[in-house]
Amino acid sequence: MVSYILRRLLSTIAVMTMVGIFVFLLLRLAPGDPADIIAGDRATPEMVAGIREQLGLNEPMPVQFVHWALSIVSGDFGTSIFTGYPVLQLISQRLEPTISLSILTLSLSVTVGISFGILAAWRTGGFIDRVLTAFAALGFSVPVFVIGYFLIYFLAISMHWLPVQGYEPIDHGFGPWFVHLILPTLALSFPYVAYFARIVRTSMLEVLSEDYMRTAAAKGASSYSMLFHHALKNAGVPILTVIGMSVAYLISGVVITETVFNIPGVGRLVVDAINNRDYPIIQGVLILVSGLYVLINLAVDLAYTLIDPRIRY
Repeated sequence: MVSYILRRLLSTIAVMTMVGIFVFLLLRLAPGDPADIIAGDRATPEMVAGIREQLGLNEPMPVQFVHWALSIVSGDFGTSIFTGYPVLQLISQRLEPTISLSILTLSLSVTVGISFGILAAWRTGGFIDRVLTAFAALGFSVPVFVIGYFLIYFLAISMHWLPVQGYEPIDHGFGPWFVHLILPTLALSFPYVAYFARIVRTSMLEVLSEDYMRTAAAKGASSYSMLFHHALKNAGVPILTVIGMSVAYLISGVVITETVFNIPGVGRLVVDAINNRDYPIIQGVLILVSGLYVLINLAVDLAYTLIDPRIRY
């Protein structure tokens, strides 16, 4: 077990190194120059050159990468080009809306998606299975922003049940915080509920068709015992896999959802930074998100060993 964990940690370090190189080169090789944007349309070449020297953009790219990598390792993610504030401070100010939306979305998606998948596998071929299969196909087909605008029109504008846009911090009260997150959570959860339901249904059907499940049924095991004590546990590895993979998709969905519902989260911060070519913010967010994704995958891999000990060897 210890050797397995060490191997996974070493692979995690290698992955983060490659991510750092990719993020640095992606932004540096993209068209456009932040010095031109900062200087403005009426800037002279001397002004642009001065800004490039101040930002270190006139140094060779390997030198820029070394300086940037050493700063990241020491915990310094740099300073925003446009605001002058530290990148970590700007990110920390936007974390609460993004974390709140992500946790609610993942909780709702896992709970409802796994329940739908188990129900569809239990009643395979029946009316419930066909309805849930159609729902899954719809969830894969409709973009998140379309669902978001649909919910805004019917639940906020037409019915006046929920606020249209915006966000209330949780320290202003649990009620306003939760009410403002209902619509974005429903919109963002829609495709993930469909995805989880489809994967759980497929995995459960594969397990239910095994010989030992037929043996359990012949011995008089109840449907509850077969579904939850036997089938769900043995189908846990692919379910954990899709949950871990969904974190990456959730990040991209959060950016779109925060834009649709005007939520001042990390996603909006990234969009504004891209428009302004604010390298430090973009790099800082990408590194932190990539690190979080790698750590979640590591946790999922370690969880595999608890479900199936054969993976350790």
